[in-house]
Amino acid sequence: MIERVEFASCYVYSPCGTCETSERSRILRALLKSGNTRMMAKYAARVREQASERGRLAGFFDATDILVPVPGCEPTTPGSTSVTDTLAAALLREGIGYAAWGGLRRVRAVRKSATAPPRERPAVGSHYDTLAVVCMGEFSRSPRLVLIDDVITTGRTLLAAAMRLHGAFPLARLRAFALLRTMGLVADVERLLDPCVGEIRWRAGDARRCP
Repeated sequence: MIERVEFASCYVYSPCGTCETSERSRILRALLKSGNTRMMAKYAARVREQASERGRLAGFFDATDILVPVPGCEPTTPGSTSVTDTLAAALLREGIGYAAWGGLRRVRAVRKSATAPPRERPAVGSHYDTLAVVCMGEFSRSPRLVLIDDVITTGRTLLAAAMRLHGAFPLARLRAFALLRTMGLVADVERLLDPCVGEIRWRAGDARRCP
């Protein structure tokens, strides 16, 4: 089992803040969750800017990265396109990564964290048990894999997904990127664009995101 995963994110979201910026962050989240392709292209362009040599995400991405969209909560339907698929495609168009790979699938449904009470949100184990690597892909045995998600809260989904990939590709370099990170423990956010690089850690039987 892996105990930590490096992650990066670009924007922040306040679920309950009352200032104008917090309200705008909720609009951003809604647009992201809707899969709005025009806005997704705009977000991806901003990620590219932040990943440049002078950006706050400089050095996080590599030209050989394989982008792995994280499945949603429902079982993956053949031929369907998820929000994370759309985000990964938009990032590729901006020159981030080498290719996208859809070999990580949700094989059984898991409850949505956004609509569940805090004590009933799916644990890392629940996410792990409902995810599977269904094809090995046509890349090297030690690839650079970057999980792509739309929103990160605690990091449980991303940590479970990384564990699944680690089982299939034990020599791979695994990292994660979420466009938006939830700032539920602060009253308000001062800006929408707030790039960071941090870690998701396995601690006391649960995932912990830092920062």
